[in-house]
Amino acid sequence: MLKEPTITAFLPTSKTEQSKQFYINTLGLKLVSENIYALEFEGKGAFLRITVVEKFNPHPFTVLGFKIKEIESQVKSLNKKGVKFERYNYFDQDELGIWIAPSKAKIAWFKDPDGNLISLTEYDKD
Repeated sequence: MLKEPTITAFLPTSKTEQSKQFYINTLGLKLVSENIYALEFEGKGAFLRITVVEKFNPHPFTVLGFKIKEIESQVKSLNKKGVKFERYNYFDQDELGIWIAPSKAKIAWFKDPDGNLISLTEYDKD
């Protein structure tokens, strides 16, 4: 059926201009289209559509994740751009907010301007 799909993830925003600047300037994604209904970004062949909504209450769980390399340097770089990483009492996170999962993946979480919870994950064997 869907043998080779191009994935598009969807997130809502009620803060269109803030989201646009965050995903372009802070995260470095490429804006590929923009209209009154949505912003669309591309990152390494996958697409992220930020849909404009009037009101929004963010979910308390991760809604978008980025598979990355060198998580420590990525976290430090985002910190310098003002991104605050989430802290959880139930995870043993290091000083950067990185948790090592039982699989040995390193994971850190932050929020976008609307409060959407996003993760960075560096897998043990990439």
